[in-house]
Amino acid sequence: MILDARPCTLGEGAFWHPERREPFWFDIAAGKLLARIRDEPAEWSFGEAVSAAGWIDRDRLLIASETGLWRFAIETGQRERIVALEEDCSGTRSNDGRTDPAGGFWISTMGKEAEPGAGAIYRFHEGRISRLFANLTIPNAICFAPDGRRAYFADTPRSCLMTVALDAEGWPRGEPALFAHLPGLSPDGAVTDAEGGIWSAQWGAGRVARYRPDGRFDRALDLPAPQVTCPCLTEGGRMIVTSAREGMSEAALADHPLSGQTFELEAGVEGVPAPRLRL
Repeated sequence: MILDARPCTLGEGAFWHPERREPFWFDIAAGKLLARIRDEPAEWSFGEAVSAAGWIDRDRLLIASETGLWRFAIETGQRERIVALEEDCSGTRSNDGRTDPAGGFWISTMGKEAEPGAGAIYRFHEGRISRLFANLTIPNAICFAPDGRRAYFADTPRSCLMTVALDAEGWPRGEPALFAHLPGLSPDGAVTDAEGGIWSAQWGAGRVARYRPDGRFDRALDLPAPQVTCPCLTEGGRMIVTSAREGMSEAALADHPLSGQTFELEAGVEGVPAPRLRL
């Protein structure tokens, strides 16, 4: 079940590169991108919070940091900033993000102390970044229906998954609507599968839960870490899930020693390959 035993303080942003067939993820608190390259552990330090990725081609990623979006070369570690992201706001950082089926990259921001209303969701598309939604606290769960007609996201403290229709170019059409109310749960990262199901990592609950395209609960997979943060799906129905140990007491860590590690388990349903990012 353990894919990688390196403990992350705040593991996040699980991402499966469909051409390389290799996993990438982040430790936001440590400012690191982690991966398994040719099944060996790899990591890169950025010197600031980094949290989400999309793929440009086989050897380059788009990396979201607290100050911008970066073009990153996997083999050399070279990076080049493409566009600023709330660069003048020292109290925020990047959080959740994924590439949409039209090739745009959605990225959220939040207050570094999770200040209410300090977060937003942006879309980077064809060289320009645009704010889509504001006045959020911990925007999470960004993912997309396989046909590209709908996006999903959450504001974690509100215990709701939201959905919004998309036009042919991937831009929101209309206002977001409630997709699923999750009382008592804290939805973190999410991903959709080939059947249109939404897999929601639920912070504090130690599980990833699947919701059907109509919003009904389907099933949940339990993990040996309470603070699960973000899933991604690979070929053959495998799921990779990040976790965190941030804020856990010594007693809690003793009860859950695998907290912060990255897991792999069987989901029983195929994933949708992450779309290529259009710069």
